Amino acid sequence: MVLLRRSALTLAAAAGLALSAALTAPAEATAPSAAVAYPTTPVDDVNYGATYVRGTLTWYDRSVGITGTYRAIATSGCRRVWVGTYDAAGKPLDARSTSTLCDGVKPIDFAVPADVPGGAAQVLVCLDDENAEPLKCVLYERP
Repeated sequence: MVLLRRSALTLAAAAGLALSAALTAPAEATAPSAAVAYPTTPVDDVNYGATYVRGTLTWYDRSVGITGTYRAIATSGCRRVWVGTYDAAGKPLDARSTSTLCDGVKPIDFAVPADVPGGAAQVLVCLDDENAEPLKCVLYERP
């Protein structure tokens, strides 16, 4: 019986060492999978006088991201950026806006939900005045 116990302990120790080696061994090198490239659209034509919105729309599966900048000039009044997503039938899905800027250039970096299969089909980007009244809007279609 002592011999049997010793064999069981030896087997358990060997199994433990094998498991430990398997857990600490470096993983096999594999080629990284290609990152998903989401379509993008430049935003460069939303201008009103010397004020503007410039950046990039990124069309994700269930949202649209916008990154870039917007500019306001004190003599022109305050500005904000409004971005809305729409489905393929033109039905509004969601919208987001920036804070009001009265002089200078500020970065934009946010996403607008588009929680429908396939994501948004259209995005409306507007440059608004301080009262959230649109001054210039451009509708962008999903590429």
